[in-house]
Amino acid sequence: MYDEPVIKLKDIRMNYGTEDVLKGINLEIKPAQIIGYIGPNGAGKTTTIKILLGMINNYKGEIEIFGEKITPDQIDYKKKIGYVPEGGDIYENLTGWEYLEFIGEIYEVPSAELKLRSETLADCFGMTLAFNDRISSYSKGMKQKILIISALLNNPEIIILDEPLTGLDANSVMIFKNILIKLAKEGKTIFYSSHLMDVVEKITDRIIIIANGEILADGTFNELKQKSKEGTLEKIFNDLTGFHEQEQIADRVIAALRD
Repeated sequence: MYDEPVIKLKDIRMNYGTEDVLKGINLEIKPAQIIGYIGPNGAGKTTTIKILLGMINNYKGEIEIFGEKITPDQIDYKKKIGYVPEGGDIYENLTGWEYLEFIGEIYEVPSAELKLRSETLADCFGMTLAFNDRISSYSKGMKQKILIISALLNNPEIIILDEPLTGLDANSVMIFKNILIKLAKEGKTIFYSSHLMDVVEKITDRIIIIANGEILADGTFNELKQKSKEGTLEKIFNDLTGFHEQEQIADRVIAALRD
């Protein structure tokens, strides 16, 4: 297992026109950690992820992955990364098996391993009966399961997740949470972006809170709890981001419905 940080972000800055989306992000992430990366909409979470994946290149700062500086023309490091996007595009004219076969070929997974992994993971997520059906016939949750399976096919060292539980049934959520915990014990690094505070609180080793393009907090749940003096991650998040209007807003909605 790689002992040094697998991901380093050094003063990462990104803007869209006059809007500063990231204002100097500095992070070091070591192997075998589940990182919770949380923040309000527009905080810069997905932008950070797209920069890590090489989907955005016009940023300022430096990125190191597996100890090497990343430049726009590099792709080899991506073979060691699995990615589950939020509501990602998927080729719906393919069957589940055809899509996984396509992804496996991109990652150069040997055909025997690809077939075994695809069939095993499909069975684990209850997808075997739909494996040869067109993805266009799948429910939202079934499409998400195929995206999750495809992200694990290459046995990645880093797994980047952007709201991965969208549409999943309760059993699949429990299965996936346990998979992530066991993968981290195997030395994998999980970078988990989500709005689901309870999941982040329960499974992550380290929580990073970002708002307005800046990191507000970085530590274990217990460390953040001690600093904030709040009892739950949701309350810690609200305390650090300055959002305390949820009850008043709810009252306004109820009042509007009564009128």
